[in-house]
Amino acid sequence: MKGLDNNGKLTFLSRLIDLAKKTAKYCYEGVWSDTRSGLIINVIKTLNLSVKSFFNADIQSTACAMSFRTLLATVPVLALLFAIGRGFGFASLMQTSLFNYFPSQREAIETGLKFVDSYLETASKGVFVGIGVIMLLWTLISLVSSGEAAFNKIWGVRKGRSFWRKLTDYTAIFLILPVLMISITGINVLMSSTLKSLMPYPEFSPLISTVLDITGVVLTWLFFTGVYILVPNTKVKFPNALLAGVISGTCFIVLQWLFVSGQVYVSKYNAIYGSFAFLPLLMLWLQFVWIITLAGAVICYASQNIFRYSFSSHISVISDNYRYKAVVAVMAILVDKFKKHLPAPDANMIALEYGFPIGLASGILEDLLDVGVVAKVYVDSRVQEFGYMPAVDINALTVKSLLEKLSSNGASDFIPGFNERFKEISDTVDKISNYKDDDDILISNLTINN
Repeated sequence: MKGLDNNGKLTFLSRLIDLAKKTAKYCYEGVWSDTRSGLIINVIKTLNLSVKSFFNADIQSTACAMSFRTLLATVPVLALLFAIGRGFGFASLMQTSLFNYFPSQREAIETGLKFVDSYLETASKGVFVGIGVIMLLWTLISLVSSGEAAFNKIWGVRKGRSFWRKLTDYTAIFLILPVLMISITGINVLMSSTLKSLMPYPEFSPLISTVLDITGVVLTWLFFTGVYILVPNTKVKFPNALLAGVISGTCFIVLQWLFVSGQVYVSKYNAIYGSFAFLPLLMLWLQFVWIITLAGAVICYASQNIFRYSFSSHISVISDNYRYKAVVAVMAILVDKFKKHLPAPDANMIALEYGFPIGLASGILEDLLDVGVVAKVYVDSRVQEFGYMPAVDINALTVKSLLEKLSSNGASDFIPGFNERFKEISDTVDKISNYKDDDDILISNLTINN
């Protein structure tokens, strides 16, 4: 038999292949049924979820759409950056940085900066006072809103910010992130002049250069970290955002180096596209930047939510009977907490105390919220932590009434002529699903064994 030696045992190569298959199966599927905690297991889960989320979230298509939106908002974004930069006295430095990033496209950049100057002049001296500023802010808010939608999709957030929260949160983003971007450029000049005055000796030049490079890298990391904390409409933990910020920031720095180094080959594109050579290069650069940014958001989400996907392969094929049991159990937990005047639990608490996979607990709580038997309440409004509590009379809520609400939730009676054509079938199913009231029981009377 193939794979066996003369003694009938598996050869070393066969054992190695078998081990590789088992390891791959564990990393892809089995790891989510592993309840142990450890660094290696968490790393495998994070990488697993990152790869799956990267493809499931359709990062490539989203990056293309965001690149197009960013291109439309290029002039307003540069106008905002240059307006803030001029306030700090860094406008000429920012212009020099653009020339350094695109050394072969100096003429195109100068033309673009003329558009920026005209935009700023129009914004400050519009026909109607403030119209230019409003249009500038509206363009930027639309861009960030699209970015928030992309991040919310990755995080599984169903609802974005309200209009007023967009005004307040986006204003904070416009003030913090641009200043940090400008600081990445300006701090190099400030530290360079300061360090040279403190250490005027030539032998310290390599050390000064190293310190400046490290400072720029750290500020880039902090910029991406700020993006992952501020943009999604959910609570993002700083360690997870920092991890994603370091990875994305490093990839961005490498991209910048490759892009600047590859400018020597731009002459070939100039021969084909002429004065429009800058446009495809800018679109390519924006595409890669958004891929890096969105991939970092996936890593941030994966590192913070690996516990949500325990037993995910089982949850995806859970039977209706077992899910109904889990639904009643979750509702019984909420009722029990309410009766004992304990804090309203969330999915995390239910998972920790009762061993529920958090993905299943989260889905059940959302279903109960949809049918109106539970309500979402803030446990701590300062950090936007909330839990769930019964929204109906617990002395009237029975197992039958709960399951009836769940089974009837969703669209129904939309097939033309269904009840007339299949009347006997419909009546039979209704009779089977409606078991005797004598068998019913109040959920508040159910026992939970800890």
